[in-house]
Amino acid sequence: MKKYTDTGKKDTRSGFGEGLYEAAAKNPDVVALTADLIGSVKMGKFAKDFPERFFQCGIAEANMIGTAAGLALTGKTAFASSFAEFVTGRVYDQIRQEVAYGHTNVKIAASHAGITLGEDGATHQTMEDIALMRALPGMVVINPCDFNQTKAATIAAAEYYGPVYLRFGRPSVPNFTPEDQKFEIGKAIIMNEGTDVTIIATGHLVWEALKAAESLEAEGVSAEVIDIATIKPLDREAVIASVSKTGAVVCAEEHNMAGGLGELIAGTLAGSCPAHMEFVNGQDRFGQSGTPSELMTAYGLDAEHIAIAARQAISKK
Repeated sequence: MKKYTDTGKKDTRSGFGEGLYEAAAKNPDVVALTADLIGSVKMGKFAKDFPERFFQCGIAEANMIGTAAGLALTGKTAFASSFAEFVTGRVYDQIRQEVAYGHTNVKIAASHAGITLGEDGATHQTMEDIALMRALPGMVVINPCDFNQTKAATIAAAEYYGPVYLRFGRPSVPNFTPEDQKFEIGKAIIMNEGTDVTIIATGHLVWEALKAAESLEAEGVSAEVIDIATIKPLDREAVIASVSKTGAVVCAEEHNMAGGLGELIAGTLAGSCPAHMEFVNGQDRFGQSGTPSELMTAYGLDAEHIAIAARQAISKK
């Protein structure tokens, strides 16, 4: 089993900020918009060095999406960023009509996603955003796992023409993927190969899945770990190939059960490779106030619960 090393905890929103800046330095058509959250979404360096391409929209997310779509129609690659809750649920109609339906070149950059937003509580935490974005025709949905992957995914989103939902978070988390990686939209990443169970994870849960695989290895269980950084389009071939080999699967995500990656994987396997499946997710609950680590433990979104789910999946083969 390959061992991954935490090279130093970083927040994935800073990976977005660095990726956005690098993309803008290469492409003068990259523009950035935010809704009064320049510091929170790490656009400060962009705003300082590219002021003519930065738009502070104030607390007016619907207007921000409309402005981004208008800029895209003039040939710009527009990144519109706010908290995940406010840039999805609050402005869903604008995203549907002006971004998805029009297939405009807008990247919805969603920070502070999931319960790891922490102390701000349920009103600011979104555990439903992937379901909303995945339902929109033509919308690419990306949920990277660490700083390095978020930076690479942001650059890839800038190079891709069309609507993208890019999800990232607030807390500092382990940074363990290659610094020089090239992100390929729609491609799953096999983190570890195994034969007894497939653990499919996305976002912050990838690191937890790797930790779970280590603990399972100590018990003699061989776990294959797949990082699904691109939820839509899903790498169906990689998922089916892995589960065909292992015969059991666990899906782990910082998102509610309805409309998330778990349901997508289950639907994918149902018609091609039925296997017993266990789910590690937020179930059917809103968030609550607490530190990110407290909430991840309280909601069972950690290595311990992933390992438990893997043992259950294996026992039912």
